[in-house]
Amino acid sequence: MDNGPFTLEQQLAQLYAEHHSWLYSLLRRMLGNTFDAADLTHDVYLKLLRRGSIPPAPVCRCYLTQIAKGLVIDLYRRRRVEAGHLEGLKQQSEPLAPSEETRALLLETLTQIEAVLLEQPAKARQALLLYKLGGMAHRDIASELQVSVSSVEKYIASGVRACVPIVAEAGA
Repeated sequence: MDNGPFTLEQQLAQLYAEHHSWLYSLLRRMLGNTFDAADLTHDVYLKLLRRGSIPPAPVCRCYLTQIAKGLVIDLYRRRRVEAGHLEGLKQQSEPLAPSEETRALLLETLTQIEAVLLEQPAKARQALLLYKLGGMAHRDIASELQVSVSSVEKYIASGVRACVPIVAEAGA
């Protein structure tokens, strides 16, 4: 792929046009269903957009394949964690299951946290979510967001500080 004087978006559009069908077919074969294949195909291109670079033509498919394989592994890992969590919930005895009131309070708290996080700058919000929900290390988050590790630490601290009053109020 000749990157020439084109913008990243133009290069990505060209890469998408040239390789989307092939990548979708590859993921459909790997996953065995069209829905996940379509989602992950687009996630590959989003990942490239976030990274801010397009691979050279001779290695495009190899590069796309590597990203796709990583996303497939992440998908299966996430599903395994979800299945384990659901199994754990099934095994809870009835008294341990949260009451409707508790569930409503938790939902309200999560909604408040979401609102506070949406007020944070995008990179700060992403850093906190990647750290807390994705379990990523600071160095990996820094690489993903293309910022320094100290910036990631500041982003996470800022997000946590914003959420503390909500969590403290919910616990009271």
